[in-house]
Amino acid sequence: MKTFFHLLQEVIKPGLCHRCGGCVSLCTAVNYGALEIGPDGRPRYKDVEKCIECGLCHAVCPEIDELETETHHRLHWSAPIGRVLSVGIARAVDPEVRRHATDGGLVTALLLHLFHTGHIDGAIVARRTGRFEREPFLATTPEEIKESAGFFFDTSHGVAGLGEAYMARASVEALSPLMNKGLRRVALVGTPCQIQALRRMETLGVMPSESIAFCFGLYCSGNFLFDAPHRAQLAEAGSFSWDDVVKINVKDSFQVHLKDGSVRHLDIHVLDRLKRHACRYCEDYSAELADISFGGLGAPEGWTSYITRTPKGRAAYLDARGRTVEEMDRSKDPAVSDKVLETVMKAAAQKRAAARDHRRELGKPVIVAM
Repeated sequence: MKTFFHLLQEVIKPGLCHRCGGCVSLCTAVNYGALEIGPDGRPRYKDVEKCIECGLCHAVCPEIDELETETHHRLHWSAPIGRVLSVGIARAVDPEVRRHATDGGLVTALLLHLFHTGHIDGAIVARRTGRFEREPFLATTPEEIKESAGFFFDTSHGVAGLGEAYMARASVEALSPLMNKGLRRVALVGTPCQIQALRRMETLGVMPSESIAFCFGLYCSGNFLFDAPHRAQLAEAGSFSWDDVVKINVKDSFQVHLKDGSVRHLDIHVLDRLKRHACRYCEDYSAELADISFGGLGAPEGWTSYITRTPKGRAAYLDARGRTVEEMDRSKDPAVSDKVLETVMKAAAQKRAAARDHRRELGKPVIVAM
């Protein structure tokens, strides 16, 4: 049986760790306390003497394919981008929610609806601690959920998510208060690698997955380093000052909205050199194992595109529609769903192809999902 020692050799030291925090969350949930998140965001031994070599941390890692087939079967995954029940474009009804969101505020609107209807007791999101910093956070009030909306940066763990972005790192930092408060109905908003780790925990039937009621996934082309040198590179490439930036967004281009109302559009590939090393090997763009996937891709300004993937996710969306969620009028474009799906599938295919090319260069076997 492989253990965290093997994760160190196979994933962490080679730079393939996505820093999803799944291994540390699991270890902490079962009260072993052998692992922790290091200052660089990567897992490490906290007390090697407490490691009982159960191998669970190794099994739930998104870079390990040990549970992939079983997990895909359990969630009815199908090629090329996972299960698809419905596709569309929507936004929050509340203009205040939309004002703080990067796109249409759809994720926030759904979280608020689930909270108010008693389907969740909280949500694992991220809150700002500064203009370029954030921290994982368990939101347990509508106000805290609203505060987490929007696209923002982080100097230590990168910027995550496309569209209405959260970096809800499924780590001990966010899950510890969840377990301490005894909450059993929580929504997790995260990137594809974080959703993958949580789904593997569900396959094993281990804590803390039993407390997660919904998995909301974000389209993701990668996590990016936004420290001072990298921000300077982007400012030079786009001829703007960060002091003038109102918000940024990532769709088919990198969009920088300025105080004067203008928008600078940079080629999306300008972000490639800022992308974390491990993201070069991730094949999942559209959070294929989520209950609902979200992003700005395929949607006009002020709206969010979505893909419902599970009956539970579709039911949650339909219940919110017309209440906290407003759907784009399909009568003006009956083919809007097909267009969104085509756009997302194209982006997903590009990410998957690039990841497989990088793996071949690395010399690591390419895993073809079945």
